[in-house]
Amino acid sequence: EYGAGETTHELKIGTLEQADGGTLFIDQVADMPLETQAKILRVLQDQNFNRLGSGQTVKVDVRIIAASSRDLLAEITQKKFREDLYYRLNVVPIQVPALSSRKEDLPDLIEYFMAQSAHANGLPPRLFADDAIALMQACDWPGNVRQLRNVVEWVLIMAPGDDRTPIQANMLPPELVLSTPSTLRTDLAHEIMSLPLRRAREIFERQYLEAQVTRFGNNISKTASFVGMERSALHRKLKSLGISSPDRI
Repeated sequence: EYGAGETTHELKIGTLEQADGGTLFIDQVADMPLETQAKILRVLQDQNFNRLGSGQTVKVDVRIIAASSRDLLAEITQKKFREDLYYRLNVVPIQVPALSSRKEDLPDLIEYFMAQSAHANGLPPRLFADDAIALMQACDWPGNVRQLRNVVEWVLIMAPGDDRTPIQANMLPPELVLSTPSTLRTDLAHEIMSLPLRRAREIFERQYLEAQVTRFGNNISKTASFVGMERSALHRKLKSLGISSPDRI
């Protein structure tokens, strides 16, 4: 474990002694200096180390779980991460997909982070309206779950209203709203009101379906399920409206 405020840059070999007989989680392992990487490798190979400040050899039996948001193979190529440590750690690799590829998890994650933030800030939790959820599902989330957690905390503290007021899309951080596709932000009311019904319906359907396809990451099956259409019928509708989308099943 890390001490309060401790990062991988400050990791001390003494931490391994505390984890003896248990599991040590090293987050962002690629941030460790090469010198520390060498020490960790030596402990993994020898299962012992010399305690800092003394010559005493300490034996340890510890399981290490390491995580990184970087491409460690690329780090190895750039001489920033030890290849021997990589293969020593890479016994049971687990690839955690980016948030952008599992947007169906967003409602549960939003609820979880809201409960966390509300507890930490001593505030009542807020609920998110459907339009806010839809807009957030259309975001790419380059910062992954950390970005989502920060957005949820921002909303809790900065959004107007109280806990009885659901969070609407226009109450989300401006930079998040601006990063979403225009199909989720364009107000077509003034244009639609001046058009015949058939043309207005076509514009609405195109905007609506483009937004939903984007929201579900071009997954036609999930989009069809949400909008209440057969998958084949949705394909035909998208084609008739001139909407092209790489189909993800």
